[in-house]
Amino acid sequence: MTMGIVQKEIRVGMPSPDVVEALGSPNMVRRDSAGKETWVYDKIATEASYSNSSSNVGGGVAGAGVPGDVLLLGTISGNHGRNKGASATTQKTLTVIIRFDLDDKVESFSYHSSTF
Repeated sequence: MTMGIVQKEIRVGMPSPDVVEALGSPNMVRRDSAGKETWVYDKIATEASYSNSSSNVGGGVAGAGVPGDVLLLGTISGNHGRNKGASATTQKTLTVIIRFDLDDKVESFSYHSSTF
């Protein structure tokens, strides 16, 4: 269930079985003294993200001797690497309240979404 699905699918006058087909079963059902039902949907989602960046520094020196008394051959090299990362967790909530009339058709609905 997402806010987009609620906005696209739920309409005043819609029968309750169609609401169940679109959103699934509600978390809570209440009936008032007049016999009208109110359905409450609560969804909480946690999203985790991680980003990683790395930097590497490398270098090298190579040498060779000149013909003569001493022959020098060699290589000097080195690498240095470092990784950095950051993570974030976001929670999103969506609460949908649907009120039905006595014929079990949507009388009104409202929703609220928050992110923290």
